[in-house]
Amino acid sequence: MKRLYRSKTNRVCSGVMGGLGDYFEVDPVVLRVLLIFFIVFTGFFPGVIVYILSVFVMPEAYETITSSEKVDSK
Repeated sequence: MKRLYRSKTNRVCSGVMGGLGDYFEVDPVVLRVLLIFFIVFTGFFPGVIVYILSVFVMPEAYETITSSEKVDSK
């Protein structure tokens, strides 16, 4: 079962987009660009509030899982 965590390794600010990228198996850069568009087109505050809430709601990953370990566990 997959769990949603903030990434410890793939982080720019707090690891939220890195964790979402790992969870949905999407490049976190794409998610970061989408977040920027969301923030700009919703009038700044809704996007920033969602991001800040996700920092506090999403737990930080306990251990680092490498991509080779992900392949081996499937």
